[in-house]
Amino acid sequence: MPFSHSGQITAIVRFAERLQPKSVLDVGTGMGQYGFLLRTNLEHLHLFEIDGSLGRQRPREQWDIRIDGIEGFAGYRTPVHDYAYTQMFFGEALQILRALPTASYELVMAIDILEHFDTPDGEAFAHECQRVSGRAALLSTPKDFVEQHVVANPLEDHRSVWTREQLAALGYSHVTADAESWIVSTQPV
Repeated sequence: MPFSHSGQITAIVRFAERLQPKSVLDVGTGMGQYGFLLRTNLEHLHLFEIDGSLGRQRPREQWDIRIDGIEGFAGYRTPVHDYAYTQMFFGEALQILRALPTASYELVMAIDILEHFDTPDGEAFAHECQRVSGRAALLSTPKDFVEQHVVANPLEDHRSVWTREQLAALGYSHVTADAESWIVSTQPV
């Protein structure tokens, strides 16, 4: 689905707030919920200027944080994408990641994306997220396999389930507590 379960939102946003990246790549943006949350929580003071009784949004050119996104299904595009993301890439995530320079973003995050790959492609995907990240890569994926087939968007089909040990072997050894998902990163924050 184009959004993830709400129980993990706080942990993921808190991770980004602690890291304070100047550039973020959100892989698998869905409807854009993390782009919006990161824009408001990382940019915060630079979003608006208030002078006495006057307040207005600052021009985008004055924002400090670059937040780009990758989405495989263009039908998920919403006005949130146009507001929250600096640049959007629409297409197959692994292909787009492979075209990006090494360490081109301080934080690369892929929230509830890994389970949509078969295991070999998922391993390649996790490595590419790590390669493109300059400081940290953050992944989340369900702990249990949940059957999911979406005729209108086969990218939503679940193809794999991952263990903590598999994720650690891929370099994602730092675990954030969550009952339903593995929230793992390459760096502690």
